[in-house]
Amino acid sequence: MKTEPTAHSSDVSHIAPREKAEILSQALPYIRKFHGKTIVIKYGGNAMTDPELQRDFAEDVVLLKLVGLNPVVVHGGGPQIEGLLGKLGKKGEFIQGMRVTDEETMNVVEWVLAGEVQQDVVGLINAAGGKAVGLTGRDGGMIRAKKLKVQDKDDPSKEHDIGQVGDIVSIDPSVVKALQDDQFIPVVSPIGFGEHNESYNINADVVAAKLATVLQAEKLLMLTNIRGVLDKQGELLTELTPKRIDELVADGTISGGMIPKIAGAIDAAKSGVNAVHIIDGRVPHAMLLEILSDQAYGTMIKSH
Repeated sequence: MKTEPTAHSSDVSHIAPREKAEILSQALPYIRKFHGKTIVIKYGGNAMTDPELQRDFAEDVVLLKLVGLNPVVVHGGGPQIEGLLGKLGKKGEFIQGMRVTDEETMNVVEWVLAGEVQQDVVGLINAAGGKAVGLTGRDGGMIRAKKLKVQDKDDPSKEHDIGQVGDIVSIDPSVVKALQDDQFIPVVSPIGFGEHNESYNINADVVAAKLATVLQAEKLLMLTNIRGVLDKQGELLTELTPKRIDELVADGTISGGMIPKIAGAIDAAKSGVNAVHIIDGRVPHAMLLEILSDQAYGTMIKSH
């Protein structure tokens, strides 16, 4: 069972060399265990907007690659899309929490995700000493998608058309595998394409979960702006199973925006991903500490 840490600090200059050696030796069993394994990381939230946390994230990804793991990054970009739409004077319209994406909005989404945000992430990883390559779902025919049908929450017989928002039909991971084998770190924008070559904006959590499944990843890490899944008393639940999650949804402990995130996590866990971690992206180097130590910086969901 992982234990929740009491203090957070990214500065290691105060740590004596002997203690540093001890930390490294504690990481060794985890490095051995996960060597050669794929780790899919959903990158979003504060970790994506705070410059210091951006650097920490990039360093973690590069270090994981250096010690023999195979990280694949899937990024979001909601706030950045919202920002540009605002500058263009286009008001975002939402139905049941989902952005209505007409053709003009889709052009902005592609420009932000596949352009600005993706290149920022690639640049950060490269600056930290890695070799990142940006991809969208179009590259290598990776993410085939279809229009997402949104059922009305009050009248299930009614469906809403929210434009070019996509549901995944299939993922062909061969381009990702080819890059991994060549020592590159793939950075994936959550954009898919339809049968008539139209573009679709897809939820990044969903893309990360599905990609982790098809790559048979050892772990799926989801960086969020919260500590993880909390119980009714606000205490961190460090480990969960699908059965326990059903109970927590039923009694209202898990609600709102956490439900789709958890649904993707459970699907991945049930489909062969060994563990899914919902991690507090506001903690410096949380990802590294979650993977390479017995400290819990979030909630781990196991398949059973």
